[in-house]
Amino acid sequence: MAEDDFHRVRVLFADQLNLARGKYLPASFAAKGAARLCVGAYAVTFSRDLIPAPGAAVETGLPDIEAVFDPDNLRPGWEPHTQVALADLEFEDEPSGLCGRTALRRAIAEWRELGFDPMIGIEGEAYVFQRDDKGAWVPYDTPGAYVYGTGPFIDPDGLIDDIWATAYKCGLPIESINAEYDAPQFELTLQYTDALKACDDFFLFRTMAREVAYKRGYLLSFMPKPIQGLSGTGLHVNLSFKDKDGNNAMHGGTRKDQLSKLVSGCIAGLVQHHESMGALIAPLVNSYDRLKPGSLCGYWANWGYDHRGVAVRVSAEEGSAARIEHRVADCAASPYVIVAAVLHAAKLGYLNDYELPPAETGDGLETVNTDRHIADDLPASLDVLEKDDALIDAVGRLLVENFVAVKRAEIEEVKNKSKKEIFDYYSPFI
Repeated sequence: MAEDDFHRVRVLFADQLNLARGKYLPASFAAKGAARLCVGAYAVTFSRDLIPAPGAAVETGLPDIEAVFDPDNLRPGWEPHTQVALADLEFEDEPSGLCGRTALRRAIAEWRELGFDPMIGIEGEAYVFQRDDKGAWVPYDTPGAYVYGTGPFIDPDGLIDDIWATAYKCGLPIESINAEYDAPQFELTLQYTDALKACDDFFLFRTMAREVAYKRGYLLSFMPKPIQGLSGTGLHVNLSFKDKDGNNAMHGGTRKDQLSKLVSGCIAGLVQHHESMGALIAPLVNSYDRLKPGSLCGYWANWGYDHRGVAVRVSAEEGSAARIEHRVADCAASPYVIVAAVLHAAKLGYLNDYELPPAETGDGLETVNTDRHIADDLPASLDVLEKDDALIDAVGRLLVENFVAVKRAEIEEVKNKSKKEIFDYYSPFI
């Protein structure tokens, strides 16, 4: 499409619920690089109940907040005649403490001051649903699917083909897509890149893929546990750093029993703040149906070498691919908040010389070396988060306090609902 054919700009940002909020603007209006909207977007739950959440200014008349973007750095959209702008939020001409993207920018800047540029690879997972004869969402019929499956038996209607083709047109860099452990579950992995771009890419990819699927009559669900009895779906964060010379700063530092100070410090920080990170990176009531022992989901506060039964896995790859993998989060959380939390927890461990516990030697399924684990439900997870002042101050106190208030209200909304009713509550949005 020629540049002259773009008639509008879709301004987007990820809110506390990981909804893609924003506005359509005529291309001429987008030249000023800002769109005004009500800060009350940070005072509502999935049911649109308005609550007095910190920072949302409900008590002072719900003033404007600005979604600020670079009009010279627009991205190709997936809708006709539309480009996309990714926005940061500002309030009274200052960066908003509610903005997850701003929290991530700060985490990146603090690591860069230490001489390290964070590099991120995101692996997401999702299930596909289709309508039955009565209009209810039921699992996509893929009877020949199996883990690491590809081809028509895992996707008989070519839905993944459409998502891939659209991602290519939009410049969203897919690394791989394949069937996951249970059907109709898919792993959706984007290419490794700098931390901000990785989160921008995944946020846009998730939004695009759900919209492409929905227009085809399908629901691409990133709920952590949409089908009881089947595998949960997570979001894995692969982390490394470039040094001042552009080389992988973890190179040579991930070998067994030879961890560098950088690697061991990052792991120690992630293990130390394991429980308190839980609510930020697994933010739904439904998240805790996934986070159970024996499910390879990062439930336990542990780490290991090339071990998929731990929360923090040291990859077996070395050289430019050396990295650690955080395996706890799910796709219901904002990728900006997830990666900001991971980077801040890792930095706390690195700077404060946290003690690194021994590597996991159990199988992670029936045996583990620790009794520490993610809280058993979202209310308890929020309680733990509120007690970790170091993590709260690092991620951003206003962001966390607003998040906790919205999530406390959400918990009340789903109280006493059945599993099916909880699926219906979340499924239009996640």
